[in-house]
Amino acid sequence: MVDLIPSSESVMQILEKTGAFRQGHFVYPSGKHASCYFQMPLAFRFYDNSRILSVGLSRKFRMDKAISSRLPKISIISPSPGGIPVAFAVREALGAEQIYWAEIEDGKRQFRQYLKEGDIHPCIIVDDLIRTGKAIEETAALIKELGVEIIGCGAIVRFQDAPAEVNGVKIQSLAEFDCNFYDSAEEWKSAEGNDAAEERVRF
Repeated sequence: MVDLIPSSESVMQILEKTGAFRQGHFVYPSGKHASCYFQMPLAFRFYDNSRILSVGLSRKFRMDKAISSRLPKISIISPSPGGIPVAFAVREALGAEQIYWAEIEDGKRQFRQYLKEGDIHPCIIVDDLIRTGKAIEETAALIKELGVEIIGCGAIVRFQDAPAEVNGVKIQSLAEFDCNFYDSAEEWKSAEGNDAAEERVRF
């Protein structure tokens, strides 16, 4: 029998196998240095992986009566284009009626789709990865401005120091990950015990 909700270990194995999770020396846009890097779309290239991950996350939502009782009249919303593959996969697994995504334009997160109050069903915000929580919090604020009820939040992976909830709604995830961030390459080398960077990628 196949587990509908994969274990955290199984999720990380999928991400490592597909290259969606890598280890080395990485510099984040903030300038912080870390030994880990996630690029989740690499895992969603393969249908079987996409199915396992999306069904697993969708099952966590189905276990919540506040969500399951409203299907299919709910919306799935991604905080950014990067989360769209997850949003579409979760939408399919849940049979939800709508899907939307936000984008950054002129430094502000917004919906490019023309939306007005009443267009969006009660919604679930989903992303591929939650590191700081900024994207999902900004999206929640945007949704609240439209008078939309947020009934669920989730991601494939949530960093352990990221928020555990948004607007009082618990963030569901298939795996939690702990990663230390450093202000400089020297600090990273000292703390991680590395003499030199095997791989350094700026993204």
